Amino acid sequence: MKENPTRSLPGIPVLLVLLLALVAAAVMLFNSVAGDSPATAILSVLGGIVAFFLLFGLYMVEPNQSAVLSLFGKYVGTVHDNGLRWNNPFFSKRKVSLRVRNFESGKLKVNELDGSPIEIAAVIVWKVVDSAEAVFNVDDYESFVHIQSEAALRAMATSYPYDQHEENQVSLRSHPVEISERLKEQLDERLTEAGVDVIDARISHLAYAPEIAHAMLQRQQANAVIAARTRIVAGAVGMVEMALAELQKNDVVQLDEERKAAMVSNLLVVLCSDRSTQPIVNTGSLY
Repeated sequence: MKENPTRSLPGIPVLLVLLLALVAAAVMLFNSVAGDSPATAILSVLGGIVAFFLLFGLYMVEPNQSAVLSLFGKYVGTVHDNGLRWNNPFFSKRKVSLRVRNFESGKLKVNELDGSPIEIAAVIVWKVVDSAEAVFNVDDYESFVHIQSEAALRAMATSYPYDQHEENQVSLRSHPVEISERLKEQLDERLTEAGVDVIDARISHLAYAPEIAHAMLQRQQANAVIAARTRIVAGAVGMVEMALAELQKNDVVQLDEERKAAMVSNLLVVLCSDRSTQPIVNTGSLY
């Protein structure tokens, strides 16, 4: 079902006409009673009843709001004109807000791709773009948006790891932009049939579950130490190679393989140590 825009009459002119009709019916009724004219009295009463019934066709549409009209269960159309409007009094009118809305999901406890329990929440920004679909395709579109948003968030969280373990791997913590785009895509797929457009979806809370938070913190610290040590060793090896190359290039000293090994060992100890080294002056011979 797609939205079908329909026309409506301006409400203020219709209201004035109906009020004048009620006044005219009242005057006719008074004159007919005074003049003893039963036929005129009946006509004035019927005219007043009709004018009063037509007043029920008036309704108000606020800015960024629409009115979905239906006649005995059949969809008639949607009115987007603002202000006081008038349509057939037999039409049922359901107003739908077209304003931008947002909500934050509760903290969901799910297992990420590696199986570790995490807590995750998201902020969803959305609005209704098709009033007819929002009213007739789902029972309660607001509840539908909330439930489907949590379901999409759960499905997305189980598809990615919490931390990045490989290069160019998308994870929940290291790629917030990609994760937000993926969440928005899943929400669009789920909410399109309800006439809802998702404007933005972003992770607002992400953390390991309390029962494993301490263990995961230790693992993160260990990974950080290993990564730092790897870079330090790589840099130290490069500096040792450069030192040997410069010594050989400038012919500063001729080193045999055993002296080179000793020099490499000393340089690596100095460069890779996490504490300040204490120099020892060797006044003797290596041999």
